[in-house]
Amino acid sequence: MNGIELVVFDMAGTTVRDDGQVPAAFTAALAEYGVDVGTDAIRAIRGASKRDAIRRLLSEDAVRAGTAEQAYASFRANLATRYRETAQAVPGAIEVFTWLRARDIGVALNTGFDRDTTEMLVTALGWQEGVVDAVVCGDDVPQGRPAPFMIFRCMEATSTLSVARIANVGDTALDLQAGRNAGVRFNIGVLTGAHGRDVLTAEPHTHLIESVADLPALLGES
Repeated sequence: MNGIELVVFDMAGTTVRDDGQVPAAFTAALAEYGVDVGTDAIRAIRGASKRDAIRRLLSEDAVRAGTAEQAYASFRANLATRYRETAQAVPGAIEVFTWLRARDIGVALNTGFDRDTTEMLVTALGWQEGVVDAVVCGDDVPQGRPAPFMIFRCMEATSTLSVARIANVGDTALDLQAGRNAGVRFNIGVLTGAHGRDVLTAEPHTHLIESVADLPALLGES
């Protein structure tokens, strides 16, 4: 595995199927406050802390008036309802986790979701202890992507000492920017989520693959 000790995975769009739940939850939550947000605006903030994303999508006046926290609460409730009914893993994700851990490579999840949503998803998918080694969410760090802090927190949680032994995997521009800012050895984009090849090609990366299911072939050859 060429010295890799930990693989850090994003969740929605990377290891959790993206069937439009997140954009739909943003749209519904903001509509409650009279904000009509377009698809492009939502796509641009995918991968960010969801609290930060809400603030970016609202006007400064709305943020000052406290609407951002109310809209964020609505987003969380809306998303939880959608995921309870539809949450599914990206095909091959659990097999990749098993493949990595059988080779003593740690598996960490990081996400812009809050802790409650994250734990609900992890439980729904059966990804508790024994399947992954660490789960870090936006609530755990002072600043979300593109800051590298969630990756660093994954390292801390798994006692991984060097970024030269990390692979970062995500489906958005912000995922790859966070990997670059962390200085990881492999910064890998997947094409199963929010951003396509045209967007990810323009971002800092070492590899682009169709899906996390292709990761064993990639790491086995690297």
